[in-house]
Amino acid sequence: MDRRPGLSVRLKLTLSYAGFLMLAGGLLLAAMGVFLLRQGWLQTNEEGAWRATPGTDFVRGFAPMAAAVMVFLLVFGLLGGWFLAGRMLAPLNRITDATRTATTGSLSHRIQLPGRQDEFRELADAFDTMLARLEAHVAEQRRFAVNASHELRTPLAISKTLLDVAHNDPTHDPGKLVDRLRAVNARAIDLTEALLLLSRADQRSFTREPVDLSLLVDEATETLLPLAEKHGATIETSGDIAPAFGSQALLLQLTTNLVHNAIVHNLPERGTVWVTTSAGPETAVLTVENTGVELSPEWVSTLTEPFQRGAERIRVDHAGVGLGLAIVKTITQAHDATLTLAPRPAGGLRITVELPVAAPTH
Repeated sequence: MDRRPGLSVRLKLTLSYAGFLMLAGGLLLAAMGVFLLRQGWLQTNEEGAWRATPGTDFVRGFAPMAAAVMVFLLVFGLLGGWFLAGRMLAPLNRITDATRTATTGSLSHRIQLPGRQDEFRELADAFDTMLARLEAHVAEQRRFAVNASHELRTPLAISKTLLDVAHNDPTHDPGKLVDRLRAVNARAIDLTEALLLLSRADQRSFTREPVDLSLLVDEATETLLPLAEKHGATIETSGDIAPAFGSQALLLQLTTNLVHNAIVHNLPERGTVWVTTSAGPETAVLTVENTGVELSPEWVSTLTEPFQRGAERIRVDHAGVGLGLAIVKTITQAHDATLTLAPRPAGGLRITVELPVAAPTH
């Protein structure tokens, strides 16, 4: 924003310090004059001229000294005010320099203002926290953009390869080509829809309303029951009515993703998925557990990253687009909820989502 040049804050503070100092000196001299008048040291005759008294002699001798003191106060106020203003505004200059550095795209710089807590240091700490979060968010967005580009390029490259093969081989069965192209196209559509859903949840562009998590669990498990039968997994649901507050469509997607993830990343045979809901005074809790191989806490902490696929957990016949738990994480954050992933001691994964039961106040 273009602004006209003006006085710096340091100069304004300097003039303020000097002005207040001169005002204090003037008030002190005025108080002395009032005192002399009340004591009768300064008197006038009938013509209005001052009569010679001890007070008038005192004033004649003190006036030059008072003028010198006022000049000294002016100089001292300007010099001292300039120095004190510089010392006071030094932290603000560091914050300004860090802001200018951040505007160039460098988000790794931190102010790290030393000293005890005050308004400037509180501002510097808040700015450092903002820079850290912004740097992490930008890095995540860049990584997501790279992964999304790679994932979207893969089905397009496969389609091009299939078409090239069919073009160079006239004897190629067109029915198989159509089936493979349909499968590749369906995967690309699923990926695109997942990206759109992820963006929608991240922007929080949805309407919040009361939602019962137990009903969403019933709907999700009923939809995914054929998939569970296909993979030989059993779904067990339990729990009470769990009223929450949020988007019914997004929370249904969250529940579906969790149950789907628990089904496909399970034991090869006779796997089990447990889905429970519970209600507390301030949160509604959804818990999804499944059987499976033993997982390390370090590995579990990476599962919500976009396009993260565990090779030892996924079989090629049901590999997803790698956004299931990433969408769950984004929907959870958009609802100001808490997402917890933990490995089960007997193998498998336990995922807990705690949702608010009332509308957020912010």
